[in-house]
Amino acid sequence: MDSEAVPALARNAVDPAGHLRGDEEWSAKAWNDPHTRVLVLEGGEPGGYGPGALRARQTRALVTTGPNPRLVLTSPDRAPKGERYLLGHDGDHAYFAVRSHEEVRAVTGAGPASLRDVGAVLDDRDTGLFTRALALANWNAAHGFCPMCGARTRMERSGHVRICEEEGTEQFPRTDPAVIMLVHREHEGREEALLGNNPHWDARRFSVLAGFVDAGESLEQAVAREVAEETGVIVEEPVYVSSQPWPFPRSLMVGYTARAVGRTSPTDDEIAETRWFTREALAEATAAGEIVLPGRVSIARTLIEGWYGGELIDGP
Repeated sequence: MDSEAVPALARNAVDPAGHLRGDEEWSAKAWNDPHTRVLVLEGGEPGGYGPGALRARQTRALVTTGPNPRLVLTSPDRAPKGERYLLGHDGDHAYFAVRSHEEVRAVTGAGPASLRDVGAVLDDRDTGLFTRALALANWNAAHGFCPMCGARTRMERSGHVRICEEEGTEQFPRTDPAVIMLVHREHEGREEALLGNNPHWDARRFSVLAGFVDAGESLEQAVAREVAEETGVIVEEPVYVSSQPWPFPRSLMVGYTARAVGRTSPTDDEIAETRWFTREALAEATAAGEIVLPGRVSIARTLIEGWYGGELIDGP
């Protein structure tokens, strides 16, 4: 496994500037600075969209077309009205995001695109900005009410805290941890990796296994449990590889490899088919279009190519 590989959405080149989030004087000055850059996200009133609509609407921002896409950032005086989140500072520019109530529209040389579409091809700065902005937008849009008493909440600290207006309690962005793991074994003298197909996917699509961490469970325990439940494979020696945020709407994907050592009976039906691949068979099946791997924006692709030892070519 290539320990140097960085998942697409884990890249970042801007200091998140956590110490400035509560500094209202600094924030006001930065917003009036023409050098400040603003990322405009498409969104709407939180009460107007369900979780599925939030994922669809708020993954769009304006991105340049061409071989080297970049986020189209604007100045504060040209930004639309909407919720404002501080994304960070790089020494030259402060960066904010605005969740606009308007639809993002195409302009000459640029069009609306989702993080899923462009997260793997944007540079480190733009990927980090888009990922953080989307995570904050989704959390704020879905947490307009206190989970304890049901009273309304208001946004504070540049979008990184919400305050219950009844009790004054602070609410912080929620992240749901999930494990994602490439299971491998040595079989008849050859290394193999296990990939699975979800029954809701196209029949050709295969990926590594994944699942959310249960309450009171360690990450390593979750790896073993999820693999056994979904495939009936018993694993040992989970090894951490890397992690990446997955703001669709609020997950943190924690990547592992794990060695298969036995079999048991699967206990759920989340996986329709599993297949063991040697490196040679995986490369051939992918290039021929026999199977379709996850996109490069996903840490799943990082885990698969890390085990394979290089980039895999997608087929027709």
